Amino acid sequence: MKRFVVSMLLCALSAAAAFAAPLDSFVGQKGKLDIAGGTAHIPVMKEAAKRIMSKNPDIRITVAGGGSGVGVKQAGEGLVEIGNTGRALKEDEVAKYGLVTFPFAIDGVAVVVNPANKVDELSFEQLIDIYAGKITNWKEVGGEDGAINLYGREDGSGTREVFTEKAIKKSDIAPSVNVVNSNGAMKTAVAKDARAIGYVGIGHIDGSVKAPKLAGMTATQENAASGAYTIVRDLYMNTKGEPKGVAKLFIDYIYTPEGAEIIKDCGYIPLPRKK
Repeated sequence: MKRFVVSMLLCALSAAAAFAAPLDSFVGQKGKLDIAGGTAHIPVMKEAAKRIMSKNPDIRITVAGGGSGVGVKQAGEGLVEIGNTGRALKEDEVAKYGLVTFPFAIDGVAVVVNPANKVDELSFEQLIDIYAGKITNWKEVGGEDGAINLYGREDGSGTREVFTEKAIKKSDIAPSVNVVNSNGAMKTAVAKDARAIGYVGIGHIDGSVKAPKLAGMTATQENAASGAYTIVRDLYMNTKGEPKGVAKLFIDYIYTPEGAEIIKDCGYIPLPRKK
């Protein structure tokens, strides 16, 4: 009987350990964590931070944007513990700052227009000519008569880099482009401008903007993950050297099943941790 009781107790303890809440690792910890950089990451970072701080108010986490370039610079200079990028680190960035990178999600980048726009599909050639300033009126691509208002992202934006390389094939961009500094600002600008065209991470698409098909491809995260949509990039967390303390715990949490659910809920596809 004793053996049975001991066996049952061990099984119970093993089960408890196996199902320990991911947030339990933050119990008893103190400190602060500053995160900045790519704006596509913000919904994931903020939700994770909220859950962590609700579990342990002795931990303070701040989340800011600024774009991928800011993420690299601030992490490299020690101004933040985690610098986010919507692109892979460049060799010179790794060499200069000693950064360690953690890809955690797949995100697609989609062309967006105002929901009132009747254009439902564009070819790569049309998109290239629109951003080059060669096509200037929506009626030239099947829309209503009216000037096309171009919107783009700032230098250093990972979203801009992916769009430039994979959507418009590194073609020229007209000087008339209106520059905005985040995915959220892009979405707001396009939602308010009936003649606008811009681009955002797929995770930011909602009813306020419309994503026309691009060369027959529908911009969804499922298509991005399967390869049916090709304007894609990984999202990265980056640290100066190997992460320690609360930063390490935060990154570990992002790779847990609970972290994966946060990533999915924010519209992205979670990636497993690289060995």
